Amino acid sequence: MKLRSIVVDDSSMQRMAVARLVNNHSNLELVAEYSNAIEAKNGIKNNEIDLIFLDVEMPIINGFGLLESLDNPPLVILITGKPDYALKAFDYDVTDYLHKPITFERFDASAKRATAKYEQIHRVNEEEEHIFVKCNLKKRKVVLNDIKWIEGLGDYIKLVTDEANIIILSTMKSFEQQLPEAKFLRIHKSYIVNLEKVVKFNSKNVEIGGTQIPLSRNKKTELAEALNKGLVN
Repeated sequence: MKLRSIVVDDSSMQRMAVARLVNNHSNLELVAEYSNAIEAKNGIKNNEIDLIFLDVEMPIINGFGLLESLDNPPLVILITGKPDYALKAFDYDVTDYLHKPITFERFDASAKRATAKYEQIHRVNEEEEHIFVKCNLKKRKVVLNDIKWIEGLGDYIKLVTDEANIIILSTMKSFEQQLPEAKFLRIHKSYIVNLEKVVKFNSKNVEIGGTQIPLSRNKKTELAEALNKGLVN
């Protein structure tokens, strides 16, 4: 397995140096190089990227600004010539922090750390199916079976679980695509429910854990069929 990587740095010489290290590493695959955050954001949007080697100090939008603009950023290894940003880097849940000039030994250790973290995040656990969501600039693991329902809040959505309400920046449509169809159903423009959590329903509402959730008239038949299918399976 190789992590699909990009290098983002406004310095052409530094960009070439890091790209050379990426190309020579057995765990990495170089997808592209970008000289600024705007180009990088478009590249991340249009390509499947696992890892960003990101310079902190860039004109107009710096490295932290790029991370804040991404809904679900890949793994990140920050690169800078100054040690001042090390503490701030932890607020963005970065995988590692490389200080220029970069030695091959230090780069190798960083790449291996990223590979280990990637494998940990994407390890499939069939008994505990889960997803990762971006919450407070960090990736948070959410077990799908813990979600009772999802509520739309404009540009944000709320995941309601027994333990907490998790607010994330996402549209209902985008988040719905991450959920298994057999387990979740959108019953209203602002609500998606976990079918296994439904206690009962009528023509207007669905009850989950004592809470009444609105049911769109045109979704009643689809909900009934989904629940019956679940009982049969």
